[in-house]
Amino acid sequence: MSRDHLPSAERSADSVEAPFLGLLARGATADAYEQPVLLARAEGLSDRRVAALEQAKLLALRVRTEMEGRRRREAELSALFETAHDLAGLRDLDAVLRAIVQRARSLLGTDIAYLSLNDAARGDTYMRVTEGSVAARFQQLRLGMGEGLGGLVAQTARPYVTDDYFKDERFQHTRTIDAGVQDEGLVAILGVPLMTGPQVIGVLFAADRRARVFEREQIALLGSFAALAAAAIDTANALTETRSALDRLGRANEIIRDRSAAIERASDVHDRLAELVLRGGGVHDVAAAVSEILDGTVEFTEPGGTPPTAVEAARAGGHAVRHGDDWVAAVAAGGELLGALVLRGHPGLDPVDQRTLERAAMVTSLLLLARRSASEAEQRVRGELLDDLLDARDRDPGLLRVRAARLHADLDGPHVVLAARLDAVTADAGQEAGARRRLWSAASHLAATRQGLAATRDGGTVLLLPLGPGDTATTLARRTAKELGTAVQEAVTVGASAPVDRLAAHPEAVAAAYTEGQRCLEALRLLGRAGDGAAAEDFGFLGLLLAGDRDISGFVGRTIGGVVAYDERRGTDLLRTLDAYFACGMSPARTKDALHVHVNTVAQRLERVGRLLGDDWQSPARILEIQLALRLHRLSSDGQR
Repeated sequence: MSRDHLPSAERSADSVEAPFLGLLARGATADAYEQPVLLARAEGLSDRRVAALEQAKLLALRVRTEMEGRRRREAELSALFETAHDLAGLRDLDAVLRAIVQRARSLLGTDIAYLSLNDAARGDTYMRVTEGSVAARFQQLRLGMGEGLGGLVAQTARPYVTDDYFKDERFQHTRTIDAGVQDEGLVAILGVPLMTGPQVIGVLFAADRRARVFEREQIALLGSFAALAAAAIDTANALTETRSALDRLGRANEIIRDRSAAIERASDVHDRLAELVLRGGGVHDVAAAVSEILDGTVEFTEPGGTPPTAVEAARAGGHAVRHGDDWVAAVAAGGELLGALVLRGHPGLDPVDQRTLERAAMVTSLLLLARRSASEAEQRVRGELLDDLLDARDRDPGLLRVRAARLHADLDGPHVVLAARLDAVTADAGQEAGARRRLWSAASHLAATRQGLAATRDGGTVLLLPLGPGDTATTLARRTAKELGTAVQEAVTVGASAPVDRLAAHPEAVAAAYTEGQRCLEALRLLGRAGDGAAAEDFGFLGLLLAGDRDISGFVGRTIGGVVAYDERRGTDLLRTLDAYFACGMSPARTKDALHVHVNTVAQRLERVGRLLGDDWQSPARILEIQLALRLHRLSSDGQR
């Protein structure tokens, strides 16, 4: 019979260690070591046998504890070695600090680990890295020196541990810190200082959300991680200073090279700018060329587009001035400011490059003066053509088309004539003349960009603008009033004619349309709508008096067209009901007698009218327009019979 088949009571005493060796081999839990003893007692083995098993169990547990301690120390040493290795190859300080905090949390088996650094400027300490944190307020905490456990560690340069944070009175509690700790749910906290020499630069923490006693070995381990973190920070600071010194040396070398290159560039600048002007380049071409020369971004800004203090300083001194990280050179001619050249994000400008920017500003002013002269010439040509359309009705249509084509205008398409005038009138004749010039300049620019014409007339400005798709005379008038008002920074009132077309063949229509636009302009001013834009169709029945063509059918359609169409489509008597309602003094009771219908029928018809004409159809102004439209509709209907 084999040894395994002998009764339990007959097994030799030297086999008592065997089950415990198996447990040690497979790394069983401490509870599992009770099983062989319990089994022996259950089998009724002798007391001697049970005692031997008990002693073997104690030895095995001691061996297990020793093995676990060795494994833990190996893991700790391995983590410290890996951290030291990370530190030796330091590239990213944040990554190294995160690794330290993560490993500390893992080895100590805590719910959370975090690291704070001292802020010498503010005299406090702030969170730098957290691992396992879930509360935003906790992650943004700042602790004053001596406040909270971390502030006490930072102040005293000694480790502190608390088993229950909120019951511990050894450190100063504050509402802000306690609220953050409470949000995170922390109870037990261990903090050790980060030291560089005798100076504390921060604190490394490990914390649990339950009561816990931190052992001496765990405090020592966290201290080792803190030493590595401090070394990482010190190394990173040293690297930063070294890199900064190298950068400064590099910049010094670059300045030396740039100065020699700047002398060569300066000799090329004049030739490049002169060539650019000769081949017909514009302002933005100059800016692009100077951007390339100065290796930066140069922009031309209109007057008001650059801080006025910088522009005035550059203009007064005749040199480019620095404004923040930018350089500003005024573009001026005589006493007039035309704009500025701005070199963006280039604070370190040497004298040679500064003179290059100033020379470019001078070239830009010459180009602007030349462009202004050409623009003024084009404006005069546009004004002369519009003057001829307004005054000379016997012009040759073919010649008018040719002149318009040179200005990229098409006189055969639909146009609107707009009369524009400044609302404000000043006692100072000089100021008023200046305002009118600004209005004329803005109107001319608008006409040039819209392929239209503009001229000065009757103390204001007249424009002939094409009617775009989806536009009406009203929308064009309002948009023009807004654009001109914005350009001159004053209220501009604009009256518009009805659309006219084929103007080359019928130039007399321009004068009639201008008269209609003037009437609308005066109507706007009389109605207190200065600064607005409108056409005759916007004035209700007054539009019949303002419009040159007396568009009666258009007025009727705009006023009661919905009711007319409803009657024609449904065969109803809404128009007759409206006539009777007004004839009976707007009394539904008398209206039902006149129509020989029930009063409810009258009420239903009037309700339908309200839905078709709008809720305000019985307001005094609307009543007047509706009654006039009813009468005109009746007259036109009688005339067609």
